[in-house]
Amino acid sequence: MIYPVLLPSLSTEFNLTHTTAGLLVTLIWVGYAIGQFPSGVLADRYGERQLLTASVTTVACALVVVVLAATPAALFAATGFVGLGLSLYPVARITLLSDLYPDRIGRVLGVTMATGDTGQTLLPLSAGVLVVIAWQVGLVFVVPLLVILAVALQVFLPVNTATDNTSDLSIRQLKRVMGELRQPTLVRMGVILLSYIGVLQTFSAFYPTYLINSKGFSPTVASGLFSLFFAVGIVAKPLAGVAYDTVGIRRSLPIVLSGAVIGFALLPLLDGFWLLTADTVLISTMLGSGAITQSYLSETIPSEIEGTGLGVIRSIASMLGATGPVLFGTIADRGFFDAGYLLLAVLVGAITLLALRLPKKSG
Repeated sequence: MIYPVLLPSLSTEFNLTHTTAGLLVTLIWVGYAIGQFPSGVLADRYGERQLLTASVTTVACALVVVVLAATPAALFAATGFVGLGLSLYPVARITLLSDLYPDRIGRVLGVTMATGDTGQTLLPLSAGVLVVIAWQVGLVFVVPLLVILAVALQVFLPVNTATDNTSDLSIRQLKRVMGELRQPTLVRMGVILLSYIGVLQTFSAFYPTYLINSKGFSPTVASGLFSLFFAVGIVAKPLAGVAYDTVGIRRSLPIVLSGAVIGFALLPLLDGFWLLTADTVLISTMLGSGAITQSYLSETIPSEIEGTGLGVIRSIASMLGATGPVLFGTIADRGFFDAGYLLLAVLVGAITLLALRLPKKSG
């Protein structure tokens, strides 16, 4: 989430339009999508510790290449590898937590995702300050932190949580996985996840740019509001996880998403720091949906194919959702930045209605 803060500087240095800047962010999410299916298979086969460590190490190396990029082609290629590295992390994290805390997955996943939002709050804020020196400084400071994290994962995580009955991905097993995923409940969840990922990726890609270009804020203030968006997630995600464990998805998910519907609709109409601060908080309540949807999927997909099944769903949803930033950038280039946010409001409203059609309980 540092990339959106750096987009104005990257656009200036590499002569990017809103469309090509959106394509840069889309490349991250395409790489993120491509790797999630194989990461689910690898998590089932070899265990989560090795996969999580490989993810963090790959991202650290790719970021070094991004910082050294001298041409747009090098920047785009290295950015794609950042996405591939990121793709190895989420499925392994979910399956590990599901194995360790099967009876409290909503709460545990909510807390874990909230700790991620702590980083997504502090790192863009730091990048927004450091980018004044150079955009490279606003990115490279993350690399030592990733190296420390890779070492910690190797030291503290269980050696292997893989199960023997998933050691081979045969054609028969793949057919079984795809058969399970054609269940109406999982199809609806796939559509919800696709739409949510698309909205989140699109909003996060351009919000700092929108605040700078359309609302007249400085890069530092824009990065502060962008960080505030994720800061609210630190509270929203654990609360959403508790709500899911308590009342189920049909009640918890519409409540979490309703704030974003209102917030996106109001965004083009508001000006001034405090009004936009309040609206940012309102939009950020949607971050709680991640804890709800991931918990629901981990309980709905049969445990013996959980990693593979999650990988397939997240790969498809992330791949399609990755088109959001480049499409939104095209809309912005044609002078319809505000209209783009109204479209996001409509899309989140449709997700909210679809959530009401899900079964009250997973399974």
